[in-house]
Amino acid sequence: MKLLGVRMDALAGVRRKPGTSAPVLVAPDENVSPADTAAFLGLGAGDLTGPVQAALVTLLGEIDELRREVSRLLKARLAEAEGLADEDVLTPLLNRRAFVRELRRVLAFTQRYGGPASLIYFDLDGFKAVNDRFGHAAGDVALQAVARRLADNVRESDIAGRLGGDEFGVILVHADQAAALAKAATLAAIVESEPVACGEWLMPVKISYGVGQILPDATAEQVLAEADAAMYAHKRQAAAG
Repeated sequence: MKLLGVRMDALAGVRRKPGTSAPVLVAPDENVSPADTAAFLGLGAGDLTGPVQAALVTLLGEIDELRREVSRLLKARLAEAEGLADEDVLTPLLNRRAFVRELRRVLAFTQRYGGPASLIYFDLDGFKAVNDRFGHAAGDVALQAVARRLADNVRESDIAGRLGGDEFGVILVHADQAAALAKAATLAAIVESEPVACGEWLMPVKISYGVGQILPDATAEQVLAEADAAMYAHKRQAAAG
């Protein structure tokens, strides 16, 4: 694609001579003469006939359109690559890297403008037993079902991601700890509301959660650790009855 890097200054000076229908090559600025333009093209002055100049005008238009088309394609490919880099390989949620990046953005927003925000950390209970009893393919189906139930029941402004394995996270903007706890309980009830179907099997799903506040003086790692610790405390409490 070196063609796109060629200087087009000498080619850019094309216009129609006043009072005529034939296009003529002119210097793009006062420092470049028509002879220099012809020399750039490897043409002698006698070669620049009307048909040749008309062909050059057409060629320049095609080159310009090609440049725009390549630019559009590159931008589309870049957007696609960025999207793929953010997607979890199994579920429709963000992967951990993208989720942590968004968490840092929310932290930066709260540091600058204030306002509450929280993070919910989810972990499936007994997921190893699901894999052992139904197989890893069935476990993947369960993870996908949980991800869809989470994604379908959060706001457009909220951010859901798979943090790894059977762990998920949801960032709630404009939600203090009390609101986040209430939302976490609602989401957990939705996830557990019905078993996941996989062929002839129905797999029950249980999930634990914890909430960490996104405070202006915290880091993303501290918020994740706080929510993770709260989730394990909730899991132990549920196991103890």
